[in-house]
Amino acid sequence: FDQMTAQLGGVWDTLLAEGRRFWITSTSDSHRNIDMGGADFWPGQYSKTYVLARHDSADIFDGLRQGRMFAVTGDLIDTLDLQVETDGAAPATMGGTLQATAGAQLTVRVSLTVPERANFNGDRNAIDHVDVIAGQATADGAPEMTVHTVRAAQWRQTGNRIAFDLTLPAPETRGFVRVRGTSNAQIEPTPDVAGEDPWQDLWFYSNPVFLELVR
Repeated sequence: FDQMTAQLGGVWDTLLAEGRRFWITSTSDSHRNIDMGGADFWPGQYSKTYVLARHDSADIFDGLRQGRMFAVTGDLIDTLDLQVETDGAAPATMGGTLQATAGAQLTVRVSLTVPERANFNGDRNAIDHVDVIAGQATADGAPEMTVHTVRAAQWRQTGNRIAFDLTLPAPETRGFVRVRGTSNAQIEPTPDVAGEDPWQDLWFYSNPVFLELVR
């Protein structure tokens, strides 16, 4: 995935901490497919963007504009629901904003499914861990980041559905929550090396839920 998204506290997190609605999508820039001796995949063969929308072009574009989507490689997952809530407020989802009071406790609810069928490489995927990433603005402009890693021992699994809840403190200033997950044991995504098998390095990334303080 793009290094500006993959780098914790990097360019994307800085934009989010500033309150900028800068959404991510996964792209398929295909020139010469691997079936033709090249190194590219067909659109959707390796990377996909899932948008929460009706089967209607206008609603799909609205979902893209509002951040109601997540990006995934290698069909690691095919659904993702991220909700953040606090007492007395309706939950906010990807692309949305939750208003919370200083010192409040936030409940992060995550639910996802791993596809039942094999991906285009013939693999049946499994998730190694999911990261709940929280960021908030600081005086010097660099986002303050925290990562909470959730593994199989901490989540509930029914069939191919994985779910878990996590409690976090509200940020001292404006902030955001996003999630990512992977098929491998890497703590942080590492740069690809020449000849690396992309099917052994799968990730998904949600768009964020923004947090704003009310006094």
